[in-house]
Amino acid sequence: MKIVDVRAYVVGGADQGADYHAQSSGHWITSTVIATPMSKYPEYQKTRESFGIGVLGTTMVEVEAEDGTIGFAVTTGGVPAAYLIEHHFKRFVVGRTPDDTEMMFDQMYNASLFYGRKGLTINAISAVDCAVWDLRGRLRGEPVWAMIGGKVRERQPMYATTPRPDLAMQMGFMAAKIPLPYGPAHGDDGLTENVKLAARWRETCGPDFPLAYDCWMALTPEYALRLIEALKPYRFKWIEECLPPDDYAGYRTLVAQRSHPIWITTGEHEYTRYGFENLLATGVEMIQPDVTWCGGLTELLKIRGMAAARDCLVAPHGSSVYSYHFAITSQATPFAEFLMMAPRADRIVPMFSPLFVDEPVPVDGYLDVPDKPGFGVEFNPRIERRRPFEGPRPR
Repeated sequence: MKIVDVRAYVVGGADQGADYHAQSSGHWITSTVIATPMSKYPEYQKTRESFGIGVLGTTMVEVEAEDGTIGFAVTTGGVPAAYLIEHHFKRFVVGRTPDDTEMMFDQMYNASLFYGRKGLTINAISAVDCAVWDLRGRLRGEPVWAMIGGKVRERQPMYATTPRPDLAMQMGFMAAKIPLPYGPAHGDDGLTENVKLAARWRETCGPDFPLAYDCWMALTPEYALRLIEALKPYRFKWIEECLPPDDYAGYRTLVAQRSHPIWITTGEHEYTRYGFENLLATGVEMIQPDVTWCGGLTELLKIRGMAAARDCLVAPHGSSVYSYHFAITSQATPFAEFLMMAPRADRIVPMFSPLFVDEPVPVDGYLDVPDKPGFGVEFNPRIERRRPFEGPRPR
């Protein structure tokens, strides 16, 4: 069954789903003080929204087979990603069968080397790749997890990314990751406040509930080492993405010089097997690729194989059903991330809400991955979307 068309849409309105930073005002993820690489500028210290974190928006890709069956996937990238998909990547997909995932990825990646390799270009490739996997499953009548090795556990344990780890613990999550409020630009006072917050949540959640800090590329090696040392009494499980993923020397320094066995984890903003090979060589304990950004499922499976050779954990960043199907097949993924997307993080809502129909959510800290074909969800027909470009159909 050959693919006859590829279509790229952008999603309108607030609360876009795949771009989880594109939220209505007042949402914790954009209105809370969270350390970022832009925190060194006083005018951008208060919120991530202040420097435009939600500007890309959600891109949705449809891949249609000759019998009319449609697979779809989403990513961030907005109009620029839609242009690349319609005017460049479509030619490497139309006319092939959904089984040709390796060839399609390789051609899209190599054809875009002169302007891509990372970032938005790989986001766009990721969406096409995941849409092809969704179509492949629908045509076969199989869930994606069945096509990539089968379940290694019945239910997937989940941890929560949230400003309220106490509520996450009450909901049954196995751990909680807290956004770090302050970075180096806030000086010693900011470091003190970070440590006070860690102490408060450790006291509230008790001695055994795993806690972590999400640093979102905001720190320097020197500051991160000071923070790690200060966290020692509070037994944090890991400290995440302290540095930009390109700072391989910095990650090697953290791994070698940390004062206690807290995990050093990273990878949310890294791309393809080539970037992850460099990160894995630093000795970090866990990598966190986003399947809708890193190159799609085709590339994530390669990244997992590389990590397995080093006994490194792979806990994908967010990405809803696209990561759930991977996680449930992976011995290297004993837990997966659930972003608490309720505005006050006080209830469980689907991670990409309102994009999908029947998007699964954790219950008592565990997620049941659906048996439906493909990734097991449908695009919500009530969602506003538009197709900004209509590239030519390749012959």
